[in-house]
Amino acid sequence: MKDYLNLVKFSHTIFALPFALVGYFLAINLPNYSFQWKTFVLVLLCMIFARNAAMAFNRYLDRDIDGQNPRTAVREIPSGILSAHSVRIFVIINVLAFIATTYFINSICLFLSPIAIGIVLFYSYTKRFTFLCHVVLGLGLSLAPIGAFLAVTGVFDWIPIIYGASVMLWVAGFDIIYAMQDVEFDLSLGLKSTPVKLGKSGAMMLSYVFHIICSGLMLLAAFTVTLNYLDAGWLIWTGTAIFIALLIYQHTIVSVNDLSRVNLAFFTTNGIASVVFGSLVIIDLMF
Repeated sequence: MKDYLNLVKFSHTIFALPFALVGYFLAINLPNYSFQWKTFVLVLLCMIFARNAAMAFNRYLDRDIDGQNPRTAVREIPSGILSAHSVRIFVIINVLAFIATTYFINSICLFLSPIAIGIVLFYSYTKRFTFLCHVVLGLGLSLAPIGAFLAVTGVFDWIPIIYGASVMLWVAGFDIIYAMQDVEFDLSLGLKSTPVKLGKSGAMMLSYVFHIICSGLMLLAAFTVTLNYLDAGWLIWTGTAIFIALLIYQHTIVSVNDLSRVNLAFFTTNGIASVVFGSLVIIDLMF
């Protein structure tokens, strides 16, 4: 079990999960909706199964590439900790579990489940043909608040869509920074990424742009929430301000010529940003 948790980097679920919970709590605070343990647990299970499938599939598909990269050669498949066959079975189980779970939520979630799982799996192919692979990764995670809202209401709404767009640009921006570590390796194998396409300086600039737009969308979402949820107030704005401040902070600790603190920017800072933001929004909505 520990090996499979390491395979899918289960701790990184913390990036998108708070946004899924925000989508859920936005929905249950609408008239005629309330907290239901069944739906809440099913949303959590969908998050876990979808992410397990996506991460394991990425490790399975990239196993030969990872084995050639000194930074990733220690991963579970190239190092021999897990076999490719067992990881493939793990992916299939999680895909089926995800679709089965949506069956118990509502018809629209079940209908859209193959599309959702297709998007998160498709990301693993994109580095082979497009430098915008980071945006596809963000698109997969952007489904979290939208899907959780749909699980409760069965209908789309602008607020979770705005938060979903924010997540897409947030994730794409910091994944571009993370990809700078492998520019030379990617070039040697003909793999695509924004740093390969635009160079490190151009990639960093695009990351800035993505995060500026993300910040604007977060502010728009906060304004829309406080406009539509009359009991919501200063905690949402505080959470949004902290999230944006941590976006700015991560750009101050990494640069084109110094990636030594990229893990601090990628994992710690973004994890804190997501958890603090999600917690404050949920507290504001509920209390």
